[in-house]
Amino acid sequence: MTSQREVDLVHLRLILVSGKTQDFTFSPNDSATDIAKHVFDNWPPGWEEERVSSPSILRLIFQGRFLHGNVTLGALKLPPGRTTVMHLVARETLPEPNSHGQRNREKTTESNCCLLF
Repeated sequence: MTSQREVDLVHLRLILVSGKTQDFTFSPNDSATDIAKHVFDNWPPGWEEERVSSPSILRLIFQGRFLHGNVTLGALKLPPGRTTVMHLVARETLPEPNSHGQRNREKTTESNCCLLF
């Protein structure tokens, strides 16, 4: 028997850009960095063509947003007992948190209007 109760575990289905998927199980205390390392160390046989050189470039995307390394699965309040889908991509750097929102606010002050006579 494992020390973590099955009901407390988080089931993730990770999808690569190629469309290939693989299911994994994690603790709610696992962070995005922990997940990337686990996947890298346990790279699925069917994903060999997509193998990356380092776990540090693996990034998770959940509901359209990159998860930064210290975000835990528990903080996302994922539904227990269900499989949650996330995308797994290779990317060197991440945008700063809230940078997308800031960019949108800046754009609202610009005028992109064109008058034709």
